[in-house]
Amino acid sequence: MNMDKVKLVKKGEVKLQDLVEAVKSSEGFSECGAIVAFNGVVRGVGHDGSKVLKLCYEAYEEAALQSLKAIRQKILTGNPEVKELVIYHVIDELESGEDTVFIVAAGMHRKETFKAVLEALEMVKTEAAIWKKEVTVKGEAWITS
Repeated sequence: MNMDKVKLVKKGEVKLQDLVEAVKSSEGFSECGAIVAFNGVVRGVGHDGSKVLKLCYEAYEEAALQSLKAIRQKILTGNPEVKELVIYHVIDELESGEDTVFIVAAGMHRKETFKAVLEALEMVKTEAAIWKKEVTVKGEAWITS
C-alpha cells in the first residue's frame, strides 16, 4: 500500500486502520515488534467547561505539510528503532467524537515506539501551522494546545 507519510485531509477521508495497514507494508517493517497508533478526537467539553458545538481546524497548507515532514524526519532520525511514522491531520469543521489527528508508528520495541508517537503529537501541537477554533455554547476561542 503506497500512502503519503504526512497529509492534511478532510473528515472521513482516511481511517486509522488504513494507516496501520500502510505502516505494516512499509520497508523495514519486518524488524518491528510494535505498532502504536494515536487517534485524536473532538472532546465534548470545551476549555470553558461548556458543551462543544464544533472545532474548526485551519492550516497554512504548505507550511503545515513542511512542518509535518520535518517532525516525521526528526523522530525517525532521532530514534533508529522507529522504522516508520505517519502523521495525518484533519482540516475541517468537526463535531464531538470526530477524528482530528492520526499518528501511527512502527518500531522495534514498544517503549521507543510509544515515545515516538507522543513526541510527534507534542510537536504537531506546537510546531505545525495548524490552528483550531473551539465553538462552545458559551462562545468561541482559538485554542493553542
